[in-house]
Amino acid sequence: MTGRKYLDDINWRSPPLARKLQYGRPMNPVRIAELLRPFITLDPAIPADALLLNQISSYLDLLVRWNARMNLTAIREPDAIITRHFGESLFAGKHVLLRKAATPPIHLIDIGSGAGFPGLPMKLFSPTTRTTLIEANNKKATFLREVIRSLELSEVEVIQARAEDTTVPAPSGRNLATLRAVERFDTILPTAIKMMTSTGTIALLIGQSQYETIPHSGIEWSAPITIPHSKSRILLVGQRAYSPMSVIPEK
Repeated sequence: MTGRKYLDDINWRSPPLARKLQYGRPMNPVRIAELLRPFITLDPAIPADALLLNQISSYLDLLVRWNARMNLTAIREPDAIITRHFGESLFAGKHVLLRKAATPPIHLIDIGSGAGFPGLPMKLFSPTTRTTLIEANNKKATFLREVIRSLELSEVEVIQARAEDTTVPAPSGRNLATLRAVERFDTILPTAIKMMTSTGTIALLIGQSQYETIPHSGIEWSAPITIPHSKSRILLVGQRAYSPMSVIPEK
């Protein structure tokens, strides 16, 4: 099935739950801000935060509707999607990205993007960050393109391919590779490290058990940061050895 045909199928033959969400009210931005508070503080009264919260609301609406027809996430309840997916992604974003334009510019490379986490919420958090989403699955790649189109995002592309078979052009500044909930973690991590520039950063959203298997050769890892509302999940940030650390301290 082509991407366009699949999109038409989603729009016009969605089951009752999807139709209700499609034509009903998206989640209120104030409610989203409340759910995200353990991960990041966003104020609906601030224009930049209001824009981000409205984008998340639209993204969530698309995700729930598409998820009714294909397996984008095993989590079905909207509140849980906000905390588990958006919260975790934005928690990473506030630690490794600036909301304003960075100098030198950062190129975010999200490997095994799936439904867009953490890459797309991080892009929403830092709109000027050039972003590449790598996803091998055709239907998931089609969904990512639809989110990008619907939210009218710029400087973001989807590469439908396996990460191992992907060559990302070297950025003019530094890059940030991200990994979250990917299969074959032990084999994909070296691929992600290869995509890092000499001053690049890698951010992993992983379980504590995976942390024990992380290689240290050539990478300087910061202390793991526990993700809110989780007993076993952590954010782990690494840099090329001897490159300046660029983790942004939380204010």
